[in-house]
Amino acid sequence: MSSDQPDSEMRELPDIPVDSAETAALAGESDAAAPVDAVEDDTVETIVHVLRHGEVHNPKGILYGRLPGFSLSVTGRAQAGAVARSLADHDIAVVIASPLQRAQETAEPIARQHGLLVRTDENLIEAGNTFEGLRVSVGDGALRKPRHWWKLRDPFTPSWGEPYLQIAHRMLAAVNKARVEAAGHEAVLVSHQLPVWTLRRFLQGQRLWHDPRHRQCSLASLTSLVYQGDTLVDIVYSEPAGGSDPTVHGA
Repeated sequence: MSSDQPDSEMRELPDIPVDSAETAALAGESDAAAPVDAVEDDTVETIVHVLRHGEVHNPKGILYGRLPGFSLSVTGRAQAGAVARSLADHDIAVVIASPLQRAQETAEPIARQHGLLVRTDENLIEAGNTFEGLRVSVGDGALRKPRHWWKLRDPFTPSWGEPYLQIAHRMLAAVNKARVEAAGHEAVLVSHQLPVWTLRRFLQGQRLWHDPRHRQCSLASLTSLVYQGDTLVDIVYSEPAGGSDPTVHGA
């Protein structure tokens, strides 16, 4: 699997579609669940930066998923530092991370830069995957063994892991909670490649199943959601730590 050529600079995306049935349904759920005092002035700008963690030390090249004990590599720590420096002059009010070690370690220098503590939200965790702990590179490892092929029967849900729609719902719940708390400021949420990419496709009204080779979600990249009040008005993607191949396990 190979990556598109992601932009290395901040890039503005086209207008965000609003006719997605899934998006409209979830928006209704979110509005209904919001407390009355969370209603915001529609002139207030809030930015929620959704950050993919940095490179992981993974010499065996396995799909580590939610397994414990996978920390950032030396390069990953440098990437986390680069993101912290890029956000140094931003008005960061909240830093929240997935409970997994690599996400917590990526969040730490950002929180320290702004005198904050890293908080944890389970909704930001990596997607569940039945291939966890195995090598799954194309032409290598588990995918060559017939006993695993049944898991690949349905790429649309998908059959091998957590449903895409469930990922989108929990990620948006984390974003909405942080947006309300950081109203008028900025928040940083540290998560993982598939959850970040699924969230972005959901918000853009795109189908959630996709070719993993075409994800625009490099290591330590920022997918920044810009809100006016409680309305999403823009999505901006950037790579403050440089680009990377999203198909490399251990990345």
